[in-house]
Amino acid sequence: MATAPGTTAAAPAMTTAAALTSTYRRLIALCDALDSRIAPPGPAPQGGISGADLTQDDEALHAFVDAEAVRIRERHGCTPRRDVAASRVLHGYLWSVSLLMSGPWFMERRVPRVHPDDVRLDLATGAFEIVPGSDFACLPDDPAAGLPGARVTGHAEALRAELRAAVVDHVRPLLAAIGPQLRRGPRALWGMALDDLASGIWHLGRVLDQEDRALRAATELLPHSIPPFPGGADFRRLAGRDGEEYPTRTRLGCCLYYKLDSAQACLTCPRTCDTERIRRLETKA
Repeated sequence: MATAPGTTAAAPAMTTAAALTSTYRRLIALCDALDSRIAPPGPAPQGGISGADLTQDDEALHAFVDAEAVRIRERHGCTPRRDVAASRVLHGYLWSVSLLMSGPWFMERRVPRVHPDDVRLDLATGAFEIVPGSDFACLPDDPAAGLPGARVTGHAEALRAELRAAVVDHVRPLLAAIGPQLRRGPRALWGMALDDLASGIWHLGRVLDQEDRALRAATELLPHSIPPFPGGADFRRLAGRDGEEYPTRTRLGCCLYYKLDSAQACLTCPRTCDTERIRRLETKA
């Protein structure tokens, strides 16, 4: 119907999906390490798989790991063991999908439920696509609290519990499916999930120049072992030779990067001693 002369067309009503789309665009623009795009609803494009496929289709899961092995050969010039390729690709998935939930929480105090069907993967590149959902949890004072699909929680700790539950519900079936290829038990696998949840928040805080706030937020989210997570964020500070303090933590799981580059284990790897951490941090600074 045409708009009557002298009147202004009403703006489209905001929806939870539109609100999440706006948040994801900002998050993706901020985090170069988050190789993700926003996708419309519908099946995964040809050559891609969904997060649900990884838990329901053995061929898709094997293709997921095989594609990572190819990328490792191209980047590092070596053929990885199966468990190494599986660890590396699981680490990338956990870090990305956790940040797609923790990022909106850190930036806007909204927790989306990212369902496995909402995630699509490009096997050739490893890139993610995210289909914004139609619901999120938020606090009572959120301007979007009245939108259909917004689930209001009573306080900040309840919202943190929503985030922990959202991550657990998403990754639990994937850990069960891929675990045998990693040759590690549940504690080590959930340690990886904990590490990637905490490190994603830490990374976003650094990008936003809000590192101290991010450390506090991750510690409040993961103050200690809350099953199935086997520990807490456990950030600590190292004193450099010039008196500068550097935040760090020691991973509970292992992404096996040192199997690809033994001279450059991860900065938070249990294999990297504090002296080496300070040396590398001061060199980078």
